[in-house]
Amino acid sequence: MDLCEYFEKKKGTGVLATSDSSGKVDAALYARPHILDDGTIAFIMADRLTHHNLQSNPHAAYLFVESQGMYEGKRLFLKKISEEKNSERIKTMRRSCLCNEEKESDGKDRYLVIFKLEKELPLVGA
Repeated sequence: MDLCEYFEKKKGTGVLATSDSSGKVDAALYARPHILDDGTIAFIMADRLTHHNLQSNPHAAYLFVESQGMYEGKRLFLKKISEEKNSERIKTMRRSCLCNEEKESDGKDRYLVIFKLEKELPLVGA
């Protein structure tokens, strides 16, 4: 099962970990990633600590724990390759319709951050 199909079918909890240029680590809850046609991976994010860290250190790790089954999931090791600020593509990619209107009207910037997948491992074991 490829990543696009996997994240369309599986439900669970995701954590995106980043660090700043001095190595100070942050971890934040994130929804399932968007898998783009070219195989890159994208997350929509606000201008918070995760986004700030990615400005000085492009490396991140995404851990996804499936809601069904013990210790099932994936670890994705990522490198940021680009980002878009307040792009139309963000509006079309959002999954949650209820909160989209609120987020669009809050006046805050949103970023579509695009990553190259460097390595994929299961949640447990290698």
